[in-house]
Amino acid sequence: MNTFITRDGTEIYFKDWGRGQPIIFVHGWPLDADMWEYQMNFLAGNGYRTIAYDRRGFGRSSQPWDGYDYDTFADDLDELLQKLDIRQAVLIGFSMGGGEVARYIARHGTRRLAKAVLISAVTPLFIKTADHPAGVDKSVFDGIKAGLAADRPQFLSDFSAVFYGTNRADSKVSAGILAQTLNMALLASIKGTIDCVTAFSETDFRQDMQAFSLPTLVIHGDDDRVVPFEATGKLAAAAIPSSILKMYPGAPHALCFTHKDKLNQDLLAFIKLD
Repeated sequence: MNTFITRDGTEIYFKDWGRGQPIIFVHGWPLDADMWEYQMNFLAGNGYRTIAYDRRGFGRSSQPWDGYDYDTFADDLDELLQKLDIRQAVLIGFSMGGGEVARYIARHGTRRLAKAVLISAVTPLFIKTADHPAGVDKSVFDGIKAGLAADRPQFLSDFSAVFYGTNRADSKVSAGILAQTLNMALLASIKGTIDCVTAFSETDFRQDMQAFSLPTLVIHGDDDRVVPFEATGKLAAAAIPSSILKMYPGAPHALCFTHKDKLNQDLLAFIKLD
């Protein structure tokens, strides 16, 4: 397998397909690099080098006890880009992974990047605070952590309904996709899974957004019941002067699958954009 060892001894797995301008994918919670297979296959087939990695504690990467914070995640990503000597990359983050994109740009700059994409992302701030009343109440995240601690497999299985929107009458998500999603989620450590809830809910990326000096595409579904558009994607696009906002009507959180064909075409068009 393709792996590298970080500065603190954590082994990170990555997949590297195709040739051409590099496209770097950062996965969402509680999944791994495999969530990007449709986007990676499509873009690699269109002449690009597609790279995705498993966040520490998830997928095929090792499971350290700590380090589940965005500074560490951004540093892990930077080590990957250094190892592969990546230049002129398009950096794409989904959900929790959008926070990694933001913190990477703020912490390590844009010298290795050409463009960025935030999909259903938790940026600029997910949780409800006094100065961010549109956010999600802390009790929701406390409930997620309690559910994981009590019965992680069942909680994650139940979570798919809101993740994919299978609780809607027009849902066309297959049983196979739900099984694959659960399999990915259960590869992760319970410690990392729980700690990341705190990280993605409570980390404030509002200052990080000011470092976005590169063309950025923001994609979000207006029926996202995991990461509400009004509290995140809409505000992220407004905070980035060089951004393009694409709102997908009726799309749930996991639009990388439910709207994969549209997403693939939108990503390809943005990557090609001069």
